[in-house]
Amino acid sequence: MFTYPIDEELHLRIITQKDAQEIFELIHENRAYLKNWLGWLDQSTEVKDVQKNIHKNLLGFAIDSAIDTAIVYQGKIVGKIGFHTIDKSVKKAEIGYFLAEEYNGLGIMTRATEALVKIGFEHYQLHKIEIHCAEGNEKSQGIPKRLGFKQEGRIRSAEWLYDKYVNHYIFGLLREEWNEQLYKKVYGDK
Repeated sequence: MFTYPIDEELHLRIITQKDAQEIFELIHENRAYLKNWLGWLDQSTEVKDVQKNIHKNLLGFAIDSAIDTAIVYQGKIVGKIGFHTIDKSVKKAEIGYFLAEEYNGLGIMTRATEALVKIGFEHYQLHKIEIHCAEGNEKSQGIPKRLGFKQEGRIRSAEWLYDKYVNHYIFGLLREEWNEQLYKKVYGDK
């Protein structure tokens, strides 16, 4: 099973069918909070819906077209992060994520996103990674900004969110920008 350690308290691991109940409960307990920004919650109202999604994502993982991981903090699944799509023809992927409300403000999602970016550039040999965030979702937008992503644009009416359309901001990070960031971490601004 794919597991990626981040630090002593945090790791990513591929989601399997044995996680369906725990993922469903996480979604259910955070439904009101997550509904502010995630448009798919009405398609995830039973454990069987989560099982179908896990099956689809495992198929994507098997052919390197997607990866869906649990964010495991202190032994408990507290969210999800993954590449919804990996486009091998242009070597580009898009990250999607969510975190349980009670775990906000601990740096968990920033660390998980940084780890997934590393996986994308090192394992999948991507050229570009994107994150799309709803306009108004400042917490979500803060993650790519902290990790050196550049805001590249705004898509009008990008998503139907239950009773209205929301715009999305697109953030992108190129492999050479990530390499430059790594260089600066190691050697400073020389």
